[in-house]
Amino acid sequence: MKKSIYNALAFIACTMAISSCTQELEWKDSGVTAPGELFAPENNKSITLLSSATASVVFEWGSAYAEDGGAPMYEVVFDEAGGDFSEPLYRVNADLGGSLNKATILHKTLNSIAGMAGAKSGEATTLQWTVVAYRGLSKAAAAQSMALNVTRFFGFDELPGQLYVLNSDESSPVACASPANGEFEVFVKLDAGKGFTLNSSADGSGTAYCISGDRIIEGNDGYKVPESGVYRLYFDFTVASFTAINKVEKAVLFFCPTNSETIEMPYQGNGVFSGQGVISFKQESWGRDQRYKFHMYYADGTMIVWGTKNNTDSAPNGAALTDPYYYIAETPNNQWDQKWKFDSQYDGDAVSAQPGAVTKLSLIFNVANYTHHVEPGD
Repeated sequence: MKKSIYNALAFIACTMAISSCTQELEWKDSGVTAPGELFAPENNKSITLLSSATASVVFEWGSAYAEDGGAPMYEVVFDEAGGDFSEPLYRVNADLGGSLNKATILHKTLNSIAGMAGAKSGEATTLQWTVVAYRGLSKAAAAQSMALNVTRFFGFDELPGQLYVLNSDESSPVACASPANGEFEVFVKLDAGKGFTLNSSADGSGTAYCISGDRIIEGNDGYKVPESGVYRLYFDFTVASFTAINKVEKAVLFFCPTNSETIEMPYQGNGVFSGQGVISFKQESWGRDQRYKFHMYYADGTMIVWGTKNNTDSAPNGAALTDPYYYIAETPNNQWDQKWKFDSQYDGDAVSAQPGAVTKLSLIFNVANYTHHVEPGD
């Protein structure tokens, strides 16, 4: 009997202890005061946004305080003009993980928020902003909000990773080269009778873009060139600009030793110009001269020289066609600088080891690093 009473009393004591611990461990959220005055940017400040990856605006405000003495966290909250922040457009954490009473916000982020408010590329709009402090589950918004007038830059918040020309006068979509993030260039054959569009996917299932004047916009309206031919086109999505650099008339091999253009290289499609013929090196007292580069002519009468991107004064010495030795770049118009040397197997003179050898030359513009190939012809 005594044992039963002892067990019962022990159970009751244990239950009370657990209940007491539970009450002591019960979570009590700490309150937080509202942030102080909003300091910067000042009310109704106007900013023309830039597409630069580093351009930013600093937002600053007075501190809030938490009941438990801890550090509050902050976020900047944006809404459209006249909004009450009940359904804000966007929230940005303060600097240092939300712990500082300032936030450095990129122009590109503000550009996106302005787009959420309905502004199109290049248009101006007004955003409202305020600051919210929080500690645990407790939150408090600043007593005031401020207006920020922003003008969106001409560009896209989401840049395509790849770009294709659709409806060209070629058998399949033509991929654009991308020399830098958001920038694309292409050599493509176009028909004046039908407009071309752009797409982030070769099958046309991605984001569609079109040309409006000298601007790139989303859409499917075909852009028509004034006359059919091969064109060099440049697109910069960071500022939504389009440049039809020119209509290409021809590309030719320039043989430095004789200061002459020898083999013409017609456009083959997909950004490639190619031609072939016999190249006779020039006999000099010190040996046979085999230096070369390329000339490209535009319809407006201008001429571009394509020479080596990586300076060299030697033959390829067995370098693979993918080697940077063959990379090309626009160079000054002169006879000798930034040129390559043919390998001896391409000397087509009758006294050489390969009499009558035919050489095939290709300029290739469908890769990020423009290049050229030299190989035996048919």
